Amino acid sequence: MRNGVRLGVDVGSVRIGVARSDPAGILAVPVETVRAGRGDVARIVALVSEFEALEVIVGLPAHLSGKEGPAAASARAFATRLARKLPFGTVRLYDERLTTVTAASGLRSGGTKAKDQRRVIDQAAATVLLQAALDAERLTGSPPGVPVKGRE
Repeated sequence: MRNGVRLGVDVGSVRIGVARSDPAGILAVPVETVRAGRGDVARIVALVSEFEALEVIVGLPAHLSGKEGPAAASARAFATRLARKLPFGTVRLYDERLTTVTAASGLRSGGTKAKDQRRVIDQAAATVLLQAALDAERLTGSPPGVPVKGRE
């Protein structure tokens, strides 16, 4: 397992959830929700710098069948824009099927009312995504997902 903080990013059409790992890459925790649109990539780049992140894991929301729809295209486009601002290999796409469903279920079982979930669901989804990626790396010994080409 590589040492270094990782950021997890759950891209939505309105909000982008962000989570980070501890420096050992063991545990993911929520960080913030960024408004999608003008300045969103700059804010993520600032968080990379602030946390001295080794990499950014962007969730790729494929359908259960494995096919990609508009949400996956949007996540890919965001990851590419982000990768253009960071060194090659910093941004990776990781299959995030069901992370939002898992996050919502966890919030419900923790007692968070449905109307209150909107404020934190994106961060919770980013946390679930990042934790899955960290666990995958621990199991395989390889960085999770696939690198996104930006600048080299």
